[in-house]
Amino acid sequence: MADTYILGIESSCDETAAAVVRSGEQVISNVVSSQVKVHQPYGGVVPELASREHLRNIVPVVREALEKAGKTYESVDALAVTRGPGLAGALLVGVSFAKAIGFATGKPLIAVNHLEGHIHAVLLEHKQSGGVGIEFPVLALVVSGGHTHLFLAEQFAGDGGQPGAAVPHWTYRNIGRTRDDAAGEAFDKVAKLLGLGYPGGPMVDRLARHGDPKAVKFPGSQIKGKDRAVREGRAAQTEFDFSFSGIKTAVLRYVETHHMQGSISERQRKLATLENRKFEDVLAACDRETLDLVASFQRRVVLDLLEKTLDAARACEVRTLFITGGVAANSELRETFEREAAQQGLPVYFPSRPLSTDNAAMIAAAAYPKWLAKEFAPADLSAEAALQLR
Repeated sequence: MADTYILGIESSCDETAAAVVRSGEQVISNVVSSQVKVHQPYGGVVPELASREHLRNIVPVVREALEKAGKTYESVDALAVTRGPGLAGALLVGVSFAKAIGFATGKPLIAVNHLEGHIHAVLLEHKQSGGVGIEFPVLALVVSGGHTHLFLAEQFAGDGGQPGAAVPHWTYRNIGRTRDDAAGEAFDKVAKLLGLGYPGGPMVDRLARHGDPKAVKFPGSQIKGKDRAVREGRAAQTEFDFSFSGIKTAVLRYVETHHMQGSISERQRKLATLENRKFEDVLAACDRETLDLVASFQRRVVLDLLEKTLDAARACEVRTLFITGGVAANSELRETFEREAAQQGLPVYFPSRPLSTDNAAMIAAAAYPKWLAKEFAPADLSAEAALQLR
């Protein structure tokens, strides 16, 4: 079979990304333009600013990806774009641009679910490394700033054949999700509360190594009521659902009862005076109590993710575990899952850290099975901010 080159475009949140991937298994180029500095003063992503930055960045980012790959719009075989889920305005920039290029060149356009992209980031690097075949069923934990989901994934032949067939058709069943905050969102909000800056996840991860994870006893998450989606019948509640609003609130209560606001304000004041802030600056501005609180918070979140995921793996008798998404770059999460999954004889795979966060290589890789099945997007394709993965 001849090589297939797919140009992927990703703009679901605050990274404008483009990549060229060969036949779903070799990254030829992968370019990401981050908006961290734009959103840093606000402690989180501002949707309107994100859309504006995508408009500025998408043309130069796509051009750079094509140049690095030695390709042109005319020489790639297909275009792939993130349709959703994500921020509506941000998604529309990528979808509109991809549709315009497809119309101008006559190239087929493939719509990709952002969550499926994260799952295929694992498969992409597994293929690049020449690893042995994946055993099915697969349980995929997709955990990031906007998402925390458990998907039971199967692979079938396009004609409805057996799992693991050579020409794959993927199916997904969502068996667990967050009922409130995503795990990465909880990291960012706690970091903002403690005056640690944005993005919070990487900073919490590094600071946690300097604290005692057993210093503060946070209880595991408890889900008591039904959220709006469940009440309205738009989603089913399962025993593998997550909740992170409780741990976020527990950190807030700890700060209040231990009178930490003064030290937080002082830290914010010191760090605000630094134009090029480094990790060492933030570490020096943190006292022992803050470091212990950060380490204890991270440990509780990791344990909640671990416990629900392994419970689901046992219940569904899965053969392989994928951990992917931005929070999959967290060092404690990786170490904990690798250790605990090995004790249960369960192979666990992560994407590399660059492919854990949002990127377009994963979108192009996820598009390849759709290319083989000729699942092309219609001319009236539009973004869908709340797109489900099935």
